[in-house]
Amino acid sequence: MHEEKIKNRAIHQRTSKITGLFLLLLLAMAIFLLSIIGTITSDRHIPSQEAIIHDRSLRGKIISEDGYTLSRSYKTYQAVIRGESIAPGKKELFIKLFSIYSGIPQDKVEQKFKDKKGHPIKGNIILSKHLNTKQAMQLRSLAYKLRQLKVFRSIKNKAGIEVLYGLDIVEIGESRDFPLHDTLSPILGYVGKKYDGHYTRPEGKKGLERKYDKHITSKKDGYFKGKRDVGGNIIHDRNSIKQLRVDGMDLHLNIPLSLQRRVEKMIDAMKQRIDADEILVGVMESNTGKVLALASSERYDPSHITQKDIPALNPKFAEYPYEAGSVLKPITLALALDHNYVTPDTWFNTFNGRMKIGKKRTITDDEKFKALTATDIIVHSSNVGISQVSWKLTGEEFRSGLLAFGLSHPSGIDLSRDLPGRVKPLRLLNNQMHRANSAYGYGMLVTFAQLFKAYSAFNNDGVAVTPRIVDYLEDAKGRHYILPPTVGDLHPIGKKAAHQIHEILKEVVKRGTGVKAQYPGLEIGGKTGTAHIAKNGHYVREYHSSFYGFVNDKEGHKYTIGVLVIRAKKWHKYFASQSAVPTFKNAVRILVDQGYLKPEPTKTKSDKKQKRKEIPLYGERSEETEVSAPILPPLPKEKKAIKEPKPVEQKVVPVKVKPKPKWKKPTPYKKPKPKPAPKPRFDDAADLF
Repeated sequence: MHEEKIKNRAIHQRTSKITGLFLLLLLAMAIFLLSIIGTITSDRHIPSQEAIIHDRSLRGKIISEDGYTLSRSYKTYQAVIRGESIAPGKKELFIKLFSIYSGIPQDKVEQKFKDKKGHPIKGNIILSKHLNTKQAMQLRSLAYKLRQLKVFRSIKNKAGIEVLYGLDIVEIGESRDFPLHDTLSPILGYVGKKYDGHYTRPEGKKGLERKYDKHITSKKDGYFKGKRDVGGNIIHDRNSIKQLRVDGMDLHLNIPLSLQRRVEKMIDAMKQRIDADEILVGVMESNTGKVLALASSERYDPSHITQKDIPALNPKFAEYPYEAGSVLKPITLALALDHNYVTPDTWFNTFNGRMKIGKKRTITDDEKFKALTATDIIVHSSNVGISQVSWKLTGEEFRSGLLAFGLSHPSGIDLSRDLPGRVKPLRLLNNQMHRANSAYGYGMLVTFAQLFKAYSAFNNDGVAVTPRIVDYLEDAKGRHYILPPTVGDLHPIGKKAAHQIHEILKEVVKRGTGVKAQYPGLEIGGKTGTAHIAKNGHYVREYHSSFYGFVNDKEGHKYTIGVLVIRAKKWHKYFASQSAVPTFKNAVRILVDQGYLKPEPTKTKSDKKQKRKEIPLYGERSEETEVSAPILPPLPKEKKAIKEPKPVEQKVVPVKVKPKPKWKKPTPYKKPKPKPAPKPRFDDAADLF
């Protein structure tokens, strides 16, 4: 028994050893097979028989109505060199030539070859990360010439193979360029970086760049693929494959650069005269919604955004809700007229400009009238009168009417963000005090774009058109695509009420708070608004001043113009009549100068005097030339040939000889007294509106 146990133990041990050995053999076989599979499937570091050249697509351009490129993309490259690959004694030559070809100062190129401690770098050195296409082509040409001059030498890599490294120019991404700098900002918006592996592309962050990002972004990369020769060049034959790239679509605007730039320069000068935080101006065709100018005095260069530019990045046209003040009064009256509750000649008791509501509330006017018609309530901007007009409407009629004009809803303007503003709820507007408060523009929030759209109804038979900055999109084949607005046109009131308000707004300019907007030979109407700004729940002595209206000529040109002045700080310039109205008038002058409006000829002396008194649109007269920078200057007029005078026949006239005078003793010379210097003259040209 004992011997059998020993034999069984020995057999068991041999079996275990054989099994273990067999498992080891299986493991070794598995490792061997995996290594073979890995070798087959992995990229092998041997020259491929095929080569491929990538042609990455670009983002589309943004182009003005008159054909100027406002935003465009270009490819960026970086220059890379191995420090130890430059032959001894040739480093100075390389640095000098690279500096000449790249435009980078020589001392900066030399610094790239040293680390923080000042030791020479032997590995890869990135000489520049921001090369454009032209620089890249020049440096590739330089790289070939440097090889011919034997500036580079072969060095051993980790595998011990001799490799000749040179100057490599590598495409690393796409950058966005704004060649006209701050023009049309912040409407254009700006871009950020989006990483596609090691390749960077621009991505819209604000304005038109964000709104139309998916349409103008690059669509499909191109490439050229085929067999390569010994030198690595692709052989062009029937087996080679070429795939054309598809760039993003170009964005064509309704805004002509020539008009936009003049409006921007004008509001820059106006901002200084009245010491305002910001001025916004919009010009739009009243019947089509095409925006011809949308300008802000707070602009920035999207290519070089600094810390101080951050407050200006958001376009205030649709992202700045504010209490509008008296420019809401025509909308309130329009609703009452449309419901046939009043007529333009309906009289209202205005209580000498002071009306009590209950025991604690009082509504006041700046001008005191015992009674006013509905027309004169707008002309004299009576809070007391418009409050009573709003009471003719129920709370529901008033609120639904405001919503019909587009308030408390996005305007539909094609910008990246379109805030809706705010109108009081029905439970509050059923209260007389709240309804009166909203009737003259307080207790509610609106945007510039909303009022811009609403006022177009008064110049377009009651149809409020959606402002459209972009005209169409264009692909590489020249096909045009028009995108419908996110919010369509509105029909808040009928033609009759719209015509009545149209005539009332003309009266505001003829004899009311908008008299400074008058322009001879043109039909102009509008409404002023000066509203306190609220901070921390209290109204302070800071103001929003605005003027929204229209201008038409006899040839059928009809434009809606909006002006918003934020915090004018010069004495009394916060009144809309002293800030927003003159800005409106200047916009009209520019439209006339540019041929968008043709006034009827007038011959009155007052018109000539008014033209002489007009202050330069762009500040100092010398600045006017800056406005037309993108436009070709007019050709000089030919000088008229000077006619030589006809020869005159000379007549011989006898000369009488006078007798010589008697000699007199000369008087001693006296030095004349110096004349007093003329007193300096000071012209009263303060350039104030």
